[in-house]
Amino acid sequence: MTIPPAAGRPPGFRERLRNAGIGADDDDDLRLNKSLLMFATGLVSAAAMLWVAIYWLLGQNVPTTAPMVFQLLLVGNFVAYIQTRNFDFFRITQLGLFLFGPFAMQWSFGNFIDSSGVILWGLLAPVGAILFFGVRESVAWFVAWTFMTALSAIFDYYLAGPRAPASFAVPIGTAVVFFALNFIGVTIIYALLRYSIQEKQKMKTGLEQANELLQAEQARSERLLLNILPGPVAERLKAAEQPIADGFADVTVMFADIVNFTQVASHLSPTEVFSMLNRIFSAFDELAERHGLEKIKTIGDAYMVAGGLDRQDEDYSAAIADLAIAMCRLLESDLAINDAHLQVRIGIGSGPVVAGVVGKKKFIYDLWGDTVNIASRITAEGAPGTIQCDAPTYQRLCRRFEFGEPQVVRLKGKGDTTIYRLTGRRT
Repeated sequence: MTIPPAAGRPPGFRERLRNAGIGADDDDDLRLNKSLLMFATGLVSAAAMLWVAIYWLLGQNVPTTAPMVFQLLLVGNFVAYIQTRNFDFFRITQLGLFLFGPFAMQWSFGNFIDSSGVILWGLLAPVGAILFFGVRESVAWFVAWTFMTALSAIFDYYLAGPRAPASFAVPIGTAVVFFALNFIGVTIIYALLRYSIQEKQKMKTGLEQANELLQAEQARSERLLLNILPGPVAERLKAAEQPIADGFADVTVMFADIVNFTQVASHLSPTEVFSMLNRIFSAFDELAERHGLEKIKTIGDAYMVAGGLDRQDEDYSAAIADLAIAMCRLLESDLAINDAHLQVRIGIGSGPVVAGVVGKKKFIYDLWGDTVNIASRITAEGAPGTIQCDAPTYQRLCRRFEFGEPQVVRLKGKGDTTIYRLTGRRT
């Protein structure tokens, strides 16, 4: 993975070497392959110079044409790649140089012993092919190295003539030193593999961190969506199911309307109004969740809840009644939430509804139908602190809850309607 230089400081040689030829559109694997090949080219070029320098320091008069040409070809190919940015051609030619260069140097020295096994360096080609091309593609490179090694052995065994004059022969001490150096030099393979694994581990760590951030953001989005929509509806919306509309044969709907809120709010600042509503409705949210009910929406100073939409709790009408009682008691007893001594009037209706998501932007899950209208209208007929229920709700709750005498009220669009005042649970 490319590491950018520190801001305000020009990139050093190491950064320029590692980042050479890497484009902004390259994926992580391609960036790693380019970086590895630059790294290998630098190491092999430095090793070629060191190889010749040590021979010179040991006072040996040996041919240096092959290693110098090898080094110039490596550097020249690298410069050509920087100009053309043709990485496919660059990796093939560079691996070809890694493969054939050591054999050319051995042949210039004469045999395995005089060259101190320099052809070991050619193993960089098949190993590099594993890293840069893949396991299957590396087989051909390994076969090529094995074939050339066997061919060199045949040349040495059958075609070698008398030894060269003493001035060109490599003494046994020097040969031993270079056998050791060449065997140690092949540790470049280890360095490349280690570097590759380190970079891939960094890439993996980066991907894991990005995945963790993505999961956290996804969980946050999920929570936000579930705050707007019921769970099953949210799942359908994520699956791009449109439109979302369902009919329910029986649902219990409750409206809670804050009494005289407009008059109270007229004497408060906008911040105080928001803070007051937020405290009350947040407490209602907690109560609704505790009773396993689905908050539908708030409409100004009114709060709407429904039971039976998820079909999990069969006793949702009783849960709605318990919630209504708890909401009234909360406002009466908790002055930290209700310091303005506000009251609510509550209406509950049961029956069929249609539920669905309206719109494509800033959508909302809502309910429609006669049941919703009745619950809303009997709410307006109630006195402060009262809970009004329609006849279907009364019939399913009357054995477990206490009610006042039935009253007949005239509702707009419905005519005379019997309603019942819920006072509490039976002891």
